[in-house]
Amino acid sequence: MTPLVSVRVWGEFACFTRPEMKVERVSYRVPTPSAARGVLEAIFWEPEMYYLVDAITVVRPGKWFSFRRNEVQKVVSVPAALRWMAGRDAVDPIRAGGGADDAAQRNMLALAGVEYVFTAEVRLTKSGREKGENTAKYVEQLMWRARKGKCTHRPALGCREFAADFELVETPPEVPNGLSEDLGLMLYDVFDPANRESERHVAPRPVFFDAAVKDGRMDCHPDRVRLVRPGTGRV
Repeated sequence: MTPLVSVRVWGEFACFTRPEMKVERVSYRVPTPSAARGVLEAIFWEPEMYYLVDAITVVRPGKWFSFRRNEVQKVVSVPAALRWMAGRDAVDPIRAGGGADDAAQRNMLALAGVEYVFTAEVRLTKSGREKGENTAKYVEQLMWRARKGKCTHRPALGCREFAADFELVETPPEVPNGLSEDLGLMLYDVFDPANRESERHVAPRPVFFDAAVKDGRMDCHPDRVRLVRPGTGRV
């Protein structure tokens, strides 16, 4: 059995955007498994392995707060950036300030003052198995990097600007809040976990699940929760 690795994550702000909100950002009450996976991959990731989130522990659930911010309505394409670098076209940056043509003011309902523990398995992809890799070295690498505070890029709590701090969990933390709540249908991941191990290149395919927090812990393991795959008739 693959050993479980836990990482404590905390930050000033978090927003785990609900996918049904097309314009205004509204956060889930707790992180999604895909958000937890994103934090772990920011610390360490290789193509031969992937993370299967086992559970999310809510140490500090945070408080709701709302604010308005400027967002942009377009992105800079790579070919356009290359032309600017070569001097073939004039630089035309995206302007996000108030009143700019590219900007749009949107409201956000987010969380403030949060802390979680993400617990996950490290598993091999098809590429990793074909190369004869073993999970132990990837587990050790993740633990070493988390213990040292190293990361490939700064992990974030839902939105890139909501930076997260992290550390390796050597002993399970106390959960003083005892949060218990039925969260209803929640996004599990934008990649179906059933395909992560069997396919070399995994196409995006959103999967949902019936989420619930009991005594501060949300079970996320696909063997123990009911996954919903829209449009496939599969559960």
